[in-house]
Amino acid sequence: MNSAPPKIFDRQRAAAKWQRARFRRNAADGADYLVRMMTDDIAERLDFMRFAAKKPLVVGPAPADLSDALGSQINAVTAAPLGEFDEERPGPFEAHDLIVHLLGLGVVNDLPGALIHARNALIDGGLFMAAFPGAGSVPVLRQLALVADGDRPAARIHPQVDNRAGTALLERAGFSRQVVDSYPVRVRFSSLDRMIADLRDHGLTSSLASPAPPITRIGWARAQAAFDALRDDDGKVTETFEILTLTGWR
Repeated sequence: MNSAPPKIFDRQRAAAKWQRARFRRNAADGADYLVRMMTDDIAERLDFMRFAAKKPLVVGPAPADLSDALGSQINAVTAAPLGEFDEERPGPFEAHDLIVHLLGLGVVNDLPGALIHARNALIDGGLFMAAFPGAGSVPVLRQLALVADGDRPAARIHPQVDNRAGTALLERAGFSRQVVDSYPVRVRFSSLDRMIADLRDHGLTSSLASPAPPITRIGWARAQAAFDALRDDDGKVTETFEILTLTGWR
């Protein structure tokens, strides 16, 4: 019997898009608002808990921005870029008192295993926190993709984790306490091109193991027309990112 997790995502494709996103966000017009919102939210939570970390690990962007909230000097923070850090392999045992994972945990094939590895990497009393787009995210994009594909819809949107599944995953991984919640981030776009560009800046484009066929020119025109039909009185379309936050203690 094969007990390996299903291969939903392609790790090489995911690593490539995370690398491209880092370069894109450094450009003058690069979008990083989701990263900043997640970082600020994590910082507020850590400040509320008065959790001062001595050996923190930050997976994903913005370790420098989090250093004050971590109560650590920046040179004490272990920073691991998305795509280079392998969540699905065991790391050093009891190496950190805090692990923060930003943006990318929803793009992991063996998410239960990744959470078990994270717990094992914490010392007793250590804290794990993750934030990433969860269930309910990008409903407009999902609608536009269906319009573009017409009679032959393709799988283009990643499967998404909801609050209930997040709690069950933390419990399964053995965390002694679990807090799972979400909050919406609503962004108004003036064009479909701008929406796609912002998704690329954040590394939120597809890394599915079975990529969908390219959207045809006719399909893209249908999507553009559907986007225009959704414009509000100011000529913009509102998209929603539902940010899921997982918190667990060892």
